[in-house]
Amino acid sequence: MMTLKIKTSIRVVVASAVFSFIAMRAAGATNGPVPGWDPNAFNDQSTLQIMTTAPEEGEHWSKLWLVVIDGQLYVRLGERSFGRIQKNASSPYVKVKIADQEFDKVRLEPALDMKDKVAAAMADKYFLDILIRHESHPMTARLVAEPTPAPSAMSK
Repeated sequence: MMTLKIKTSIRVVVASAVFSFIAMRAAGATNGPVPGWDPNAFNDQSTLQIMTTAPEEGEHWSKLWLVVIDGQLYVRLGERSFGRIQKNASSPYVKVKIADQEFDKVRLEPALDMKDKVAAAMADKYFLDILIRHESHPMTARLVAEPTPAPSAMSK
């Protein structure tokens, strides 16, 4: 009789643990990372595009070189792309196209502390950086995708 109670108790504990694990995974999926956003998977890409929107010119796509350092995606902005970022109506967010994917809400975070590492990584990755590195790059930025909120029931 005692063994039956112990076996039943063990099954209840195991079932509870499995249920809790599934519930935590489901909750994490809704608040977790952006589907498809994997900087390490983008490492083999040579360029990405960012879209900015300015009142005088509307939407504009800029093509930028990219590097991945410690699992983070970085770009270096020249004068024109930096100027567009400063005028961007959706700042600090841009839309990004990379590896046949599009991400609607990507934050550009200034990464001044990574300027030298990004420059070195660009020089290693891109042969033509021997020319480009001497141009002005007023901003080195980390790109961080954020989930786009699901439409609410009222907006349908």
